[in-house]
Amino acid sequence: MQGKVLLLSQRRLSRLVAQCLGYEFEDVFAAVTDADYFETNDFAAIETSRRAYKLARLVTSSPALARRFAPYPRGSFLLKQDYELFFPVFSHLYELYALEMIPDWRKRSRKAACFITEAWSDMLPEYLIELLRGFDHIFLGCRHSVKDIARITGRPCTYLPIAADVERFAPSTPDQQRPIDVSYIGRRSDATHRALLDRAGRGNFFYYYDTVAASGGDQKNRTFQVDDPIEHRRLLSSLLKRSRYFIANRSFVNRPEYIEGRDEISPRFYEGAAAGAVMLGEPPRIPEFKEQFDWPDAIIHLPFDSPDIAGILADLDANVARTTLVRRNNVRNAALRHDWLYRIRAVFDTLGLPHTEKMQARARTLEQIATRAEAA
Repeated sequence: MQGKVLLLSQRRLSRLVAQCLGYEFEDVFAAVTDADYFETNDFAAIETSRRAYKLARLVTSSPALARRFAPYPRGSFLLKQDYELFFPVFSHLYELYALEMIPDWRKRSRKAACFITEAWSDMLPEYLIELLRGFDHIFLGCRHSVKDIARITGRPCTYLPIAADVERFAPSTPDQQRPIDVSYIGRRSDATHRALLDRAGRGNFFYYYDTVAASGGDQKNRTFQVDDPIEHRRLLSSLLKRSRYFIANRSFVNRPEYIEGRDEISPRFYEGAAAGAVMLGEPPRIPEFKEQFDWPDAIIHLPFDSPDIAGILADLDANVARTTLVRRNNVRNAALRHDWLYRIRAVFDTLGLPHTEKMQARARTLEQIATRAEAA
């Protein structure tokens, strides 16, 4: 399929830290399919056109008429060749209007599918979701919105779990030196954080944590822009594969009222497993998590507020056989199940497309990583 896949990326418009995960997926997708990229590059033009479309859609109640009234965004591009597959990746639903940057994408693509990493049921803008009706299949990184988006679009919609670039995150060996005792990034418990700070203050303990100021109306978010998404993912992988313990919790763990009834699996679990860290935290209480992380001690339960975490870590440190086995099992299972390759395979299998030679080569590399972990 060389030269026959087209990706649509938002990386030139938005570089929030959470969006780097989707850009990593794009990069792996491109690496194993030799895909072409189209990168949106004019946010103001897209927004002007989107607002005009939204107003026309409201007035006319017709997507077709709204398209006629709304100007195409400045910088729109007509494709010069046909593609076997068009596959845009969106971090959230409000990016969907970027499809208008390539007005002939459906006509020029034999197959078309997309992946949306986050789609929350309280934020489903139907006038944008309607734009997905031209796709053969819609893949979502959030399981709880699948039925709603399938209903709005009338198109097949499937939950596609998040993953990680295991080639990047995996350590040279699970038992390599890990000078960082604990890594704790993103949303966190003040009680657990203070206890870890106290333990670090008593010496001989390296605690890595975010110093980015909390944001949002409730001061519970920790997000920021990055200079380069790939550099950020390299830094994150470098930190995690040098961490003995990694605190990983379900999505929006510090906002239980928001997540109630719609638990999701945070990317942290895939990243921590691939890096071979021992993961501690509160997993999502859903069958999908138990199916995907079904090996012993994939996550060692740690209450979100754990002021006694220093003692918990000391007990784990005393059981070297257990933590050694955890690290090896995490790397092995991540390499065999949770690399982006397996999500790309799922897309190809769903659409009836053949696997590429580079997909097969990456599978062999992942098998070698798994074998190395098992034999460590």
